[in-house]
Amino acid sequence: MQLVVGLGNPGGRYARTRHNVGFMVVDRVARRWGASVERKQFKALVDSARVGSQSVVLCKPQTYMNLSGEAVVSLRGYYKVEPEDVLVVHDDVDLPLGDVRLKKGGGHGGHNGLRDLQGRLGTAGFGRVRVGVSRPPAGWDTADYVLADFRDDEQVLLEDSLDLAADAVEAALTSGLQAAMQKVNSIASGAQAGPSRS
Repeated sequence: MQLVVGLGNPGGRYARTRHNVGFMVVDRVARRWGASVERKQFKALVDSARVGSQSVVLCKPQTYMNLSGEAVVSLRGYYKVEPEDVLVVHDDVDLPLGDVRLKKGGGHGGHNGLRDLQGRLGTAGFGRVRVGVSRPPAGWDTADYVLADFRDDEQVLLEDSLDLAADAVEAALTSGLQAAMQKVNSIASGAQAGPSRS
């Protein structure tokens, strides 16, 4: 059993903010699989699906971001999911919008959702899909920035990054995290490098 967790804040006020790309990606993955993440369970919205031979639970915690681990720990216990079979999708200000990376383990980088997950799970060894939302402009507080909506001129790039992140989730589930990291991260590095001038 695999548990895919999208991080975000509940409610319409936050639906299209940078901090909610985890929810957006989980919803996109659910649509691909014919699922609907609307069933309430353990302070989260969930649904189950099968991807190839994998049984997967999709989850959007309905606590606020800094308590995300509360629902995840309950779901992990109920579905008997090992920590290494948890895949977390979250926003990352250290990556530009449009960049998506897969990672296993690491610090929380000041992200309150990851901080709470690590504390409650007792490990940082879960997989992550890092969805770039770019650094805040000069003069912006990071907390205010991630709780702001994406600008109109960012929508096309946002849609592309949500598709890439959904692809990354599927790759991690079907190929394993290590193989998916090599594929997804090498594509991202190539895209960042741009075309060759030789």
